[in-house]
Amino acid sequence: MTELVPGGNIPLPGGPVSVRVPGAFDVSALVTDDGGKVDGDGDFVFYNQPRVPGACLRGDTLTVDPARLRPGATRVTVAVSPSGPGTGFGALPSPTLHVTDARGRALTRFTPARPRQETVLLLVEFYRRGEGWKLRALGQGYADGLAGLARDFGVDVVDEAGGAGEAAEEPDGRAPAGDSDGFLSLVNSARSAAGSRPVSADARLVTAARAHAAAMAAAGALSVETRDGVSVHQRVVSAGYAYLTVGEHLVSGPRTPAEFVTYCLRSERTRRTLHEAAFTHAGWAYAADGPSGDTYWTALWAVPLTPDGLDRTTSKVADLTNRERVRAGLPALAVDPRLTAAAQAHSANMVARDFYSHTDPDGGKPWDRAAAAGAARRTVGENIACGQRSPADVVEGWMNSPGHRANILKADFTHIGIGLAGGGRAGTYWTQLFGG
Repeated sequence: MTELVPGGNIPLPGGPVSVRVPGAFDVSALVTDDGGKVDGDGDFVFYNQPRVPGACLRGDTLTVDPARLRPGATRVTVAVSPSGPGTGFGALPSPTLHVTDARGRALTRFTPARPRQETVLLLVEFYRRGEGWKLRALGQGYADGLAGLARDFGVDVVDEAGGAGEAAEEPDGRAPAGDSDGFLSLVNSARSAAGSRPVSADARLVTAARAHAAAMAAAGALSVETRDGVSVHQRVVSAGYAYLTVGEHLVSGPRTPAEFVTYCLRSERTRRTLHEAAFTHAGWAYAADGPSGDTYWTALWAVPLTPDGLDRTTSKVADLTNRERVRAGLPALAVDPRLTAAAQAHSANMVARDFYSHTDPDGGKPWDRAAAAGAARRTVGENIACGQRSPADVVEGWMNSPGHRANILKADFTHIGIGLAGGGRAGTYWTQLFGG
């Protein structure tokens, strides 16, 4: 039986597959299409709706039969939350998910890093690849509760506190952040002039921006990490937005959205972020309650994390790395899925356990991680980086560093694996793992 790591995947046999999470946890699932949206409220599986076509929840066990899912369904995302009222993940051991086939034979197991302030944990997803199905480990924390998770997948959730009925939603299914101050219209006008597609407001990014703007105003200082020890990138993930790419504007002084956008257009660096074509979502906030009386802005720009997006990004890093090798007269490196699994696990571990090192808190080294993932390589090397937003930026940074460059251009290496994870203090954490 294999042990999955975040980002790792396995092919699934035909027929039903069961996932079980023992302990004081509630299991739930969302049946979606490739766009990550449900077809209706009937695609949400939880204790009050334990059965939908192709998925059945009995106690702590969810059984999924891909062949019986409703037409158009290509993914099933499995989540857990603490079952005790008022109980947080911090009071519980990290959940372990056990996967078995129709005969009860163990297929794999996954234990993510223990969540912190998150209230829901996305554990794994079933997804269709060609004619078959695979299971991918996620381990992504979500801070907005089960109702917030359901809303972001497109489920209409009744507001029990106010009794006002269903939440109003934008066409893409997210609770609207609104544009009452005209910010979004100004931003999208500037993006359109630069040839970039418009961004849409995301309520989770707005939540993170409000918290960070308020913390900066209270301290009277601009900072990526505020006095409470929380970085803006950590706030994004804690608000429930798992990102592939994130950018931010932390600004003081402008009093209106128009002044803010004008400020961002003045310099090449801030203008580049505002115009970045890859960004799809935005969140913004401003606060002026601090000792200086200045207005402090946080504007967030992001691309959500998806399995396909992760695959494209890591493939781009491998391609850029191989261009450097070919330019130096060396053969290209082949992508090794086992090295990839180990690299992805290390990036996720650095984010989850708040460290940045080739040696993990348990003393593990790159060659230990490669061997644990099943990569039997005689020679192993590793490059890590944090804070870069794109494959081009991170490969350029490695090539400008003698030690990292030496790994990329080492003739003895024949294979490579790439991993990345967002949400740490420094933003995105990248890992290259080489083997020869």
